[in-house]
Amino acid sequence: MAAVTDYGLRKVVWKSKFTPIMILDPFTTKLLSSCCKMSDLMAEKITIVEDLFKSREPVPEMKAIYFMSPTAKCVESFIADFKTNPKYKAAYVYFTDYCPDDLFNNMKLYCSKYIRVCKEINMNFMPLEAQVFSCDNPGAFKSIYSPKSQDKQKTLEELADQLVTLCATLDEYPGVRYKNNMENTKIFAELVDKKLARHYELDDSGTKKGKTQAQLLILERGFDPVSPLLHELTYQAMAYDLIDIQNDTYKYKSKDGLEKQAILNEDDMLWVKLRHKHIAEVSEQIPKMVKEISASKKQPDEKITIRNLAQMMKKMPSIRKQLTEKTAHLQLAEDCMQCFSNNVEKLCKAEQDLAVGSDVDGLKVKDPMRTLLPVLLHPYSTQDKIRAVLLYIFSLGGTTDENLSKLIQHVKIEDEREFILNWKELGVPIITPSFFSRKSSRRDRSQDETYNLSRWTPVIKDVMEDAVENKLDAKDWPHQSECPAAWNGSGAVSARQKSKTTQDERRSGSRLIIFVLGGICFSEMRSAYEVNQAVKSCEVIIGSSHILTPTSLLNDIKALRKEQCLMLLSNHGRLSPPSHVSNQET
Repeated sequence: MAAVTDYGLRKVVWKSKFTPIMILDPFTTKLLSSCCKMSDLMAEKITIVEDLFKSREPVPEMKAIYFMSPTAKCVESFIADFKTNPKYKAAYVYFTDYCPDDLFNNMKLYCSKYIRVCKEINMNFMPLEAQVFSCDNPGAFKSIYSPKSQDKQKTLEELADQLVTLCATLDEYPGVRYKNNMENTKIFAELVDKKLARHYELDDSGTKKGKTQAQLLILERGFDPVSPLLHELTYQAMAYDLIDIQNDTYKYKSKDGLEKQAILNEDDMLWVKLRHKHIAEVSEQIPKMVKEISASKKQPDEKITIRNLAQMMKKMPSIRKQLTEKTAHLQLAEDCMQCFSNNVEKLCKAEQDLAVGSDVDGLKVKDPMRTLLPVLLHPYSTQDKIRAVLLYIFSLGGTTDENLSKLIQHVKIEDEREFILNWKELGVPIITPSFFSRKSSRRDRSQDETYNLSRWTPVIKDVMEDAVENKLDAKDWPHQSECPAAWNGSGAVSARQKSKTTQDERRSGSRLIIFVLGGICFSEMRSAYEVNQAVKSCEVIIGSSHILTPTSLLNDIKALRKEQCLMLLSNHGRLSPPSHVSNQET
């Protein structure tokens, strides 16, 4: 059990004591993988883990634990294991969430004599990090925002059910608030609040649970279109944006040509320590750590490279494990810096100026097109240009039909203009005039110490700080249900005031839970940790339907709809470049 992270969401989930055989579906496989290792299962006497949907050899003398989602497909597979020739002696069934009566009745009809336990354990979410969770449903984006969606309500219901299981796992009955003037937040807040009330009315304890010292804020992706598109220079966000990392696995080649991989999760303590740091700090700290190891072994002081590390490991097997961990991060940091040097550095200045609305010296950007133009003229990738064009449009609160047509032609995405036009499905104005302004007052951070190319602060950090300081405007953030009057962030200290509160002390105070429909990005995840570090006695937890990267978000946006996009610009005549760009340059 020692291997499981000793704090945060992952520890809360890893508390149920599970027999020798465990049967999992794909979702519960990912859930368990996110908070424990096979060695942890073996410590609980579980020696065999199998896939519910795959063919399995019967072991009639053994009992089996079924940890599965309450879906028709899972229940049908379970019934098939016992209906004719029972595969196991007995079954201990644990559902991630409430099991519908019809499915439960089917199980009883065919398998009642084999079922020893049947429980719903309220764990229908992924505890990705100490303060981050996901519903693991990237398809929710299309279901919620596509104009042709047939299952929007069903998706919102499922996400609400999952969010209730998070609250139940944390033993919280929070007051619910939502961002006003957004299409789905009020509907979703009502769903969550009703389901929370129902859950606690049906609680096994027999007593009705009152509201706890927690607040749940509900937003959706359109509230901040800027943060997910910027090139971030903190380690985690930068790596997932620029490097091909699949399923949290970074693959790389060692200097001897061998394929290697590193899993970037909470079990990698170096990753946890470095992931929110600026890449400049990461590139400086990893070689220092390696030098400390080599100095302790009386190795010559020389420049740290991947090749040198490989030689050191051959000479000193005793420090191989320490160096292997750092080798992966040294390589990943080098890969990130290579991308930065090649293209990202120049892009970042333009992106930051457009996002913040002022330059490094604090001077207002009066003509955003002058900022965008060098990006359009440089041979950057099409996706990088799309990101810059979107930031330009967001900075203006929308643009004209004519200017948009010119921009689309210049980026050469005439057949893929939905990358830009489909943002309106999220409530983000693309064509002016819009009926409301996207510009909202932001916290003054002019005195904050920042890197020149990292001046933007995600909007969600303002929201978190306002919430814990009890400064959220009631008109912008209506109450779906009130939380206890005493809730004000447990002291309502400034979110920038440093605190030495420990994790355990914080957990005894209040919780702020943020849920974003439509995905969250890594800079928003980082914001939860930053506010957590600064605020006394308030634990900040953030989650969403899924985790975004700039690439995945743009692909999701593009997929929302195509037919109408083509019609929208069909009457604009021949496309021409922006007014600042000559035909020759085009």
